[in-house]
Amino acid sequence: MRWLILYARSRQVPASAAAVALVALAVWALHGPGPVDQAMAVLVLTANVAAASVGLGGWDAVLERTAAIRWMPRRAAHVLLAGACAGAALLTVQAAGVKLAPAEVVVRDSAGLVGLAALGAALCGAQFAWTLPTGWLAFTLFGPTPGGAAGDVVMWMTYSPATTASTGTAWALFASGTVVYAIAGPRR
Repeated sequence: MRWLILYARSRQVPASAAAVALVALAVWALHGPGPVDQAMAVLVLTANVAAASVGLGGWDAVLERTAAIRWMPRRAAHVLLAGACAGAALLTVQAAGVKLAPAEVVVRDSAGLVGLAALGAALCGAQFAWTLPTGWLAFTLFGPTPGGAAGDVVMWMTYSPATTASTGTAWALFASGTVVYAIAGPRR
């Protein structure tokens, strides 16, 4: 076997990809007539990122830390691919006729959410990487909306991509989460 196949199996990539595909299929099948709220797109992206975050840690963290390969580029590539797959699944559903959100929102939100998941893996461990994106989504959908620039930062998932603060927050979360996870790896 080649290392890429072993890596994909150890990171549960086939199961994560199947879960992302099932979420996309469910959205496509359950979509009714009329426009859908952007909150539905954010919910779908969060579910996709949560499914993909399962693979942010391997079976044995100690074994991975002693391996004689460079993990930093592999971890960064894994985060990038997880975000790309989460966004691509929603964009594929939209190409099939279900209009949920503009492509800019999908790209921005998938990047920010996967950055949160990577940060969650580094801080809480890979088994709890889904908690940060899910918790931020819950606060965004059900919490009070702060005013001013704080509202733009906290509610970045649902605001327009033309809002500089919300877009900057998403890309800052993506960059910081990817860098922290690539350097530190998942918490044991």
